Amino acid sequence: MVLTISTTKKLKIKIYLIPCKLFTFQALLYSSDQNIQLAKTPEKPHLKNDRIETNPPPIADEMFKFSPKMGSFKVGDSTFYNLVANHASIGDFRAIGMVFDRMKREKRVFLEKVFILVFKAYGKSHLPEKAVELFERMVGDYNCRPSVRSFNSVLNVVIQEGLFYRALEFYSDVIGRKSMNIVPNVLSFNLIIKAMCKVGLVDRAVEAFREMPVRKCVPDVFTYCTLMDGLCKENRLDEAVSLLDEMQIEGCFPNSATFNVLINGLCKKGDLSRAAKLVENMFLKGCVPNEVTYNTLLHGLCLAGKLDKAISLLNRMVSNKCVPNDITFGTIINGLVKQRRAVDGAHLLVSMEERGHRANQYVYSSLISGLFKEGKSEEALRMWKEMTEKGCKPNTVLYSTLIDGLCRDGKVDEAKEIFSEMKAKGCIPNAFTYSSLMRGYFQTGNGQKALLMWKEMEEECCMQNEVCYSVLIHGLCGDGKLKEATLIWKQMLSKGYSPDVVTYSSMIHGFCNSGLVEQGLKLFNEMICKEPNSQPDVVTYNIIFSALCKQSSISHAIDLLNTMLDRGCDPDLVTCNIFLKCLQENVNPPQDGREFLDELVVRLCKRQRTTGASKIIKVMLQKFLPPKASTWEKVVKEVCKTRRIRAAIDKCWTDLFI
Repeated sequence: MVLTISTTKKLKIKIYLIPCKLFTFQALLYSSDQNIQLAKTPEKPHLKNDRIETNPPPIADEMFKFSPKMGSFKVGDSTFYNLVANHASIGDFRAIGMVFDRMKREKRVFLEKVFILVFKAYGKSHLPEKAVELFERMVGDYNCRPSVRSFNSVLNVVIQEGLFYRALEFYSDVIGRKSMNIVPNVLSFNLIIKAMCKVGLVDRAVEAFREMPVRKCVPDVFTYCTLMDGLCKENRLDEAVSLLDEMQIEGCFPNSATFNVLINGLCKKGDLSRAAKLVENMFLKGCVPNEVTYNTLLHGLCLAGKLDKAISLLNRMVSNKCVPNDITFGTIINGLVKQRRAVDGAHLLVSMEERGHRANQYVYSSLISGLFKEGKSEEALRMWKEMTEKGCKPNTVLYSTLIDGLCRDGKVDEAKEIFSEMKAKGCIPNAFTYSSLMRGYFQTGNGQKALLMWKEMEEECCMQNEVCYSVLIHGLCGDGKLKEATLIWKQMLSKGYSPDVVTYSSMIHGFCNSGLVEQGLKLFNEMICKEPNSQPDVVTYNIIFSALCKQSSISHAIDLLNTMLDRGCDPDLVTCNIFLKCLQENVNPPQDGREFLDELVVRLCKRQRTTGASKIIKVMLQKFLPPKASTWEKVVKEVCKTRRIRAAIDKCWTDLFI
């Protein structure tokens, strides 16, 4: 039998049909890699002889039209499934709707697996609400009762879009409806626990976890991993580690991912000793550390400043036949840069490239920034040149890093040239780029050009942030333009930005330099009542101390010093110098300050702040103001306490292990 189908005016396709099997016909329907496009249902009009004609209907419709004439062949429900699968794969939801309409007209049975295909397609197209809507219509419009499989598919789509609260709402609504009769399974709990942890509702996640046995669901390794990760992010590490023992008691054996979650949490907290013990436990359980494990440990060591141990661990990683990747090298290079060892990082970069790894823009950005901060501008510029010669295309981050480095080096004109090149090559400057240029202009005494950069930033609709405002306020206060700085301060507050400690300190310094100490103190008191990132630091206190001492308000300054100690902020060399100068010049008779500093050391020792006390002792020795013998005794006893010795021993054991 021959079926002729017209696809265009000039093209006809002959399909030779034989009365054989159903899958032959279905294969023709499902085929999408031929010139016949079965999935294209939208009919696009075209002009012919000054009139609009529509394209002929899709071939699938033609086949349905001819199907009754094919002898004993009868179109089956699986044919519709194949059509929906094909349309879903390309996200053609209009065509899916047409297939569903045909199925309803022909009174076909709607199977759940068809809807699951569509749910997944909605997920790929980032249409979670459409998936929820279709789920709600399954019973009423298509007479298909959803099971937990459909429920999990929709729940996963919503969570993948990051709509965690919407997922919690959907879960509660569906499970709470008795008419749905959907009983959550392990996957349902895994998804909902993930959503709860993502929005910080860890206690509710724990409750859901404890509810699982009541629902006759046995938690799997993914359940434990998800909950452990949530607990670690809430800094509840002891509870997370205890889950490791619990899961093994319940017969659920941890895998490498389980250990990696806990090791990552411990490393971020700086508890490398426990992280090392977990690695040992990992070996005992037959789990071999992978790249993620080693990279996590390396990151923790770099955060703790233990670069030599990180290099040693890298060598062990290689000896254990675990190949370092770009993340491994990038982590160590970034750690070296933070320890002001950018040159060593550059050497490691060479070793990295010799092993066949190519550094990305962020590795180069870290190195170039580090070299500039260490005063090695020529090496930084040489690396920039080598990078471009190797074919690494600079992005916004790299350009901004170079501009910031040149501005720090006082080469603002060169930085402006790079800025122009950056814009010419299509890299859009961000807030960091503009902030760097403004800071550079202020530092070189070109405040007017800094204001022009601020204006350009507004014209380019570049989103301004707290850093931009901080740089501008600091620069204006430094130039003595307190009135302009106050206007910018008010503008910053009106836009909802929260000033940080640098911004507050700049404004307080501006008021104090203008003789408006009372206004500076008012702002200082306001600062104390703000959130943690706005709390005064030693620099802020020193600004106030200096202003009060210049006014001979030494008693007020000492009261603030007491407040400073009570709030856990230790004095530094500048603090000592301010009070020593005031005692020598503004007190009658003049004092050398020995007793003042000695008492300060004693008070720090009573608060068990040995580091701060040691710094004051160092200042006293430099000023030839030796402390009393009793003060020496207090400091030595505090340093040599048993618990400190034990901590040092534990540290040694950790170092030996890692």
